[in-house]
Amino acid sequence: MQVKIKQVEGLTFIGKADSNHWVTIDGPKKFNGSEAASRPMDLLLISLGSCTGSDVASILKKKRVDIQKFELNLTADRLETHPKVFTKIHIEYVFTGQDIREEDIERAIYLSQNRYCPVTPMLSKTVEISHSYKIKKIK
Repeated sequence: MQVKIKQVEGLTFIGKADSNHWVTIDGPKKFNGSEAASRPMDLLLISLGSCTGSDVASILKKKRVDIQKFELNLTADRLETHPKVFTKIHIEYVFTGQDIREEDIERAIYLSQNRYCPVTPMLSKTVEISHSYKIKKIK
C-alpha cells in the first residue's frame, strides 16, 4: 500500500492511497490550519469505526439480518500532554430494525473485532478498546 500526501497551505493537506480517492486533512486555526477538514486523530477514529462497521454490516447482511438503520458512536480519551495519544476508545454499535437477535449482533461484532478489522488489533496494542451495542426495535 502506498499513500501520497500533499500540502495545500498551512496545515491543510490532501492525501490519497491505492484507492485513488483524495481526502482533505486540516488543523486548528491557532496552529495555522483553516479548520476546513477532519484532523488526523479524527480520521483515526473514523478509520476504526468504518472498518468495524463495514465488517459488521457485511456479516449481518450475509446472515440475512434485517437492519434498517446502523450507526456507530465512538468516544475516545486522550492524554492531556503531548503527544496526546488516545488512551481509551469505546465503540457503541446502534442497530434499528425488527426481529434482530442479540446473538447475531454479538457474533458479528466478535468476528469484526477479532478476525476481520485490521485497525482494531493494530490500535489495541497501545489503546484500550471497548465496545457495547444497542438494539432499537421497530414495531
